Amino acid sequence: MRVTKIVLAALFLLTIATSCNKYNKIYKSKDYEYKLKMADELFAKKKYKVAQQLYEELFPVFKGTAKFEELYYKDAYCFYYMKDYMQAQALFKGFLEVFPNSPKAEEVDYLHAYCFYKQSPKLELEQVNTTKAIGMMQTFINTHPGSARIKEATEIIDICRAKLEQKEYRSAELYYNLGQHRAAAIAFTNLINNYPESVKGDEYKLKIVKAYYKFAKLSFVEKQIERYEKVISEYQDFADRYPESKLLKEAESYSNLSQNNIKAIKYEQTTSSVNR
Repeated sequence: MRVTKIVLAALFLLTIATSCNKYNKIYKSKDYEYKLKMADELFAKKKYKVAQQLYEELFPVFKGTAKFEELYYKDAYCFYYMKDYMQAQALFKGFLEVFPNSPKAEEVDYLHAYCFYKQSPKLELEQVNTTKAIGMMQTFINTHPGSARIKEATEIIDICRAKLEQKEYRSAELYYNLGQHRAAAIAFTNLINNYPESVKGDEYKLKIVKAYYKFAKLSFVEKQIERYEKVISEYQDFADRYPESKLLKEAESYSNLSQNNIKAIKYEQTTSSVNR
């Protein structure tokens, strides 16, 4: 096993050395036109790492010339194809600042936004890039109203919004499962307000009704009537918003329980007052 590892390591080092020697002539050349030609050929062959290194070296040489735009464009694409989306988006942004009237501007503007989408992390992490992707794609749509990429940009916005909705749902559900009923009700209310188009709106609304019911039930007696009335109010809003929902009957049951509990509390209060 040890011998195998040594042989593999030696082969790896040999490959690197051979690769370096292979491009040594290009790296050392002072013929910048030749170097640019070779960078373009390597780019076409998908040797993006070597091509990018050459483009970067040639930046100051060709800056201000007619060839600089294409060089800049391909340099940004090298990072994009290598999946270094942070560097790619920075270069795409720079390209738009240097060449705002380029025929490639629309394409690059889209890729700039798309790089933020590609940097969108796992659901458990902070979704800063997801939010940025939504904003960037919406700006792209507004800036290029006739673009063929609008359909794809809109789909990406929908994907990102669904991801943010799911993250927000998890937070609300966590409050609910931990028994923090009032916090859960507020979180689910925010969820509906933030995503009014959601197909799960009635599910979120039912959670609001249930959370407020549990909150009322665990409250001090003197607070219960007011809080059961909140349950009834939320049910009525449910019925107005989702009259065809399959969950309507379940929501109604909590309203009925709340009404019965209010009657029981008022009866108890009246009986106690008479007995005094």
